[in-house]
Amino acid sequence: MNFIVLGAGAIGCYVGGRLASQGHTVCLVGRPHALEPIALQGLRVTDLDGLDQQVPPTALRMATTLVDAVPRAQSVVLLCVKSGATEAAARELAAACPPGTPVISLQNGVDNVARLAALAPGLKVLAGMVPYNVVLRGAHVHRATAGHLQLQRDEVTEGLAPLFNAAGLATVLPYDIRSVQWGKLLLNLNNPVNALSNLPLREELLDRDCRFVFAALQSEALVAMARAGISPAKVTAVSPRLLPHVLRLPNWLFTRLARRMLQIDEKARSSMWDDLEAGRVTEIDAICGAVVRLAAQHGGQAPRSARMCELLGGPRLRLTGREMRNALGLA
Repeated sequence: MNFIVLGAGAIGCYVGGRLASQGHTVCLVGRPHALEPIALQGLRVTDLDGLDQQVPPTALRMATTLVDAVPRAQSVVLLCVKSGATEAAARELAAACPPGTPVISLQNGVDNVARLAALAPGLKVLAGMVPYNVVLRGAHVHRATAGHLQLQRDEVTEGLAPLFNAAGLATVLPYDIRSVQWGKLLLNLNNPVNALSNLPLREELLDRDCRFVFAALQSEALVAMARAGISPAKVTAVSPRLLPHVLRLPNWLFTRLARRMLQIDEKARSSMWDDLEAGRVTEIDAICGAVVRLAAQHGGQAPRSARMCELLGGPRLRLTGREMRNALGLA
């Protein structure tokens, strides 16, 4: 199978590396500075379960533009760019890909597929949800948390799922990918909390004040979803309705009930933290901004998500959990 990974960041390199290790043709499309170490050393792919694979550079194709990747009729494009780059990617896809080319969005957020379909109507755009945290450092990509890749059910993904599973990318095809995306967004609401805290994910989740902020954002989002008639899917061991209550528990009880949530590499951080550190635009609009827009569409407000957009939209801030609670007006 011929895969083109548009957006050779952490997710793109992890998925592409796993597929290439099984002999599939994989072309990574990304910036020259990101591709250079991979072109020299290949790609080391590891995970928290002990996987340690070396994908040689000869097993990967690399290109700096989609045109250079030479999409063909039988190509499958895995879109892994940040949400803020969706429109630019859609225009590139529309110009370079043959009609009907499958494009699977492996992006955060709930609006990307609609934006892609509007700007590239001739392509077959499908939604996906990546549940895990992945860290890329040079030519080493590491999956730091667990979960199943979820792809929109379609004849294309029905053919791809066995290939993904064989490559070690545990994959399921839910009947309602939209509810899965909103379920994932509830978890992504921790991304800005983690970015502001300047703590590794596990350490941040052990900070009860940080968890209070995370829970408040989730509660607000659940109200907006209820108004919109959206029932978010269960994408963790805890149901979406119960999760804010679990997050607010004292540490001694939280650590017992949320043991799986804490199965994270000690150094792992959110991609939003990475973006802030690198001075890049974050995905705050695709996450908290989506909650604000959903609430407004149904006659409500989401002031806490709006406040997080403000905090992440200005100069780089580092706040303790208590300072974040104060900033959001949480007692």
